[in-house]
Amino acid sequence: MKILFGTDNFYPNVNGAAHFSYELAKGLAKSGHEVSVIAPSRKFRFTVTKHQGITIYGISSVMIPKMIHPAGIRIPVTITPQKIKEIIREVNPQIVHIQDHFMIGNVLVNTARKMHIPLVGTNHFMPENFLHYLLPPDFAKKPLSKFAWKQFINVYQHLDIITTPTKTAAGLIKSLGLKNQVLAISCGVDLKRFNPKIKGDYLKKRYQIAPSKPVILFVGRLDKEKKIDVVIKAFSIVLKSINAHLVIVGKGKEKTNLINLTKSLELEKDVTFAGFVPDKELPYLHKMADIFTIASIAELQSIATMEAMASGLPIVAAKVMALPELVHSGKNGYLFNDGDTKDLAKKIVKILENPDLKKRMSENSLKIIRQHDLKNTIRSYEKLYKRILTSKSRSR
Repeated sequence: MKILFGTDNFYPNVNGAAHFSYELAKGLAKSGHEVSVIAPSRKFRFTVTKHQGITIYGISSVMIPKMIHPAGIRIPVTITPQKIKEIIREVNPQIVHIQDHFMIGNVLVNTARKMHIPLVGTNHFMPENFLHYLLPPDFAKKPLSKFAWKQFINVYQHLDIITTPTKTAAGLIKSLGLKNQVLAISCGVDLKRFNPKIKGDYLKKRYQIAPSKPVILFVGRLDKEKKIDVVIKAFSIVLKSINAHLVIVGKGKEKTNLINLTKSLELEKDVTFAGFVPDKELPYLHKMADIFTIASIAELQSIATMEAMASGLPIVAAKVMALPELVHSGKNGYLFNDGDTKDLAKKIVKILENPDLKKRMSENSLKIIRQHDLKNTIRSYEKLYKRILTSKSRSR
């Protein structure tokens, strides 16, 4: 099949949506499909590059100032229907698959519709994941969120099928009043890369952590909706019972505030801010840890949590959005009430104090994550594309 992706957020951006788009495109290309992507270029001009079997059409872009978004995200400068039409004619796709409703996705959908090309769209979007970058006053947050969802509906209502990672995320989309068919297809995790056989204890030396100390791990963006302050405050309570170490991996706007919080709680020696860790090192980092914890309120799935589960870690997660679909409380970890630091600390301590419970939860994480194998995700999209093409062929 010839498949054309469209997104404002693609490799080498570091976030869940970009990671999913890249892994799916790469997996489809390895399976023998012709995969092309329209995304922001890495330069202030139009580019065409090849990467991992994918042809990437780069739309002229500029970098968002780091004071607004520290991750070095680039956004398109201008996108004309004529340029998109030229790319479509060159690629001649059987399926167009957008990953978001922003500048590229919007123009691509409008253009592909006029050219009668089947359209699929995956949603990774929640207003909570980006509105804080705009620093809105409290009274403006609700109207801005409403406006953001309206923009999403304006684009996604024209798709043949919408996909999203979880049943929770699918329910959220349906609640907006969209009449499209919405399917839940996991983002998937590479079970060859993340597995319990990997050794990671050597990293304790790098981060100056005593070999006997249990490690609590968080991996993700250091932004407001991730609520890492809750994890740090809970960790200060954990230390009253267990001599542990907290490792926080990632970068984001909240890093300075979080470092200041650790200082105010006198936790400098017990918390490591590892910063950005290259993708190839993440599996080893997970194997250094004993528990993975996440307090985020805006997860439509959480690839980081799935990678931790694939590494055999018990999970302690906020009982919010789609996290309960991954964390089966009492089986592969525990859920805690949103923002409840005492509840979070209590559940971390319970696991660390009970080796048999920790081992059982580790085994259950590995069992639950099997259904999220990236291979299954790629096969699911192949079947979906074929079904749409067969349906369109019959209707014609």
